[in-house]
Amino acid sequence: MPSRKKTLHFLSSALATCIAVVVLGFGMTREWSATTMGCAGSVNGSVEGSAEVTLELFDGILKRDVCPPFGGTSQFQVIPALLGALTPCVLHGLVVCFLVVSLVFSASSILISLYNSVSNPYQTCVGPQGVYVSSSISACLSVVAMIVFVLNVSFTDMTKQLVWSVAGTSDVELRDASSQMLLGFYLVIPYAACSLLAILVIYMYDHAAYTHRREQQRPTEDAPKEIMMY
Repeated sequence: MPSRKKTLHFLSSALATCIAVVVLGFGMTREWSATTMGCAGSVNGSVEGSAEVTLELFDGILKRDVCPPFGGTSQFQVIPALLGALTPCVLHGLVVCFLVVSLVFSASSILISLYNSVSNPYQTCVGPQGVYVSSSISACLSVVAMIVFVLNVSFTDMTKQLVWSVAGTSDVELRDASSQMLLGFYLVIPYAACSLLAILVIYMYDHAAYTHRREQQRPTEDAPKEIMMY
């Protein structure tokens, strides 16, 4: 059976990762960004208006003021609405995939931590190294997902494509787009932080255990001369 100290550290790591999973799972159901843009077109004469696109990972809302081509609010699914735009669609798909894979590795980290809390496995993929690898991949992929999402919203025509697709027309000019990130996006930060915390907790135990082993296996040349004489 593992020592009480080992059990405590690995259970703490599992708890930190569980919190991370809950946070990210909640964040994936919240709004990630809101983009407002002006638009102009020709519907029974020249018209001016605005459009606001609010995005979750899977669904979105388009609010139109006069243009395009009339006012109203429309709900849509993000990926189907982006099928006509290859680059934004692929990038958004990557964001979702990165987050899903992050959750999978977080689940792996939880299982490894729980296993170590009740047993003494060898220093292999089911030992501390397993937690290091799983939680590191989770944190890294989630940060990459944040970066890709920002790039997709800010530097591609993703939001314009969504407006044209949902409104059913591209006969309008969209300009002066302004985007801001919302709650779902920022919840990735505490997810990554909790994943790193899980690594830190295990590292503290692993380092203390390594130091203790070194002290127990101290070479004979470090022994006092009086002892070596006998």
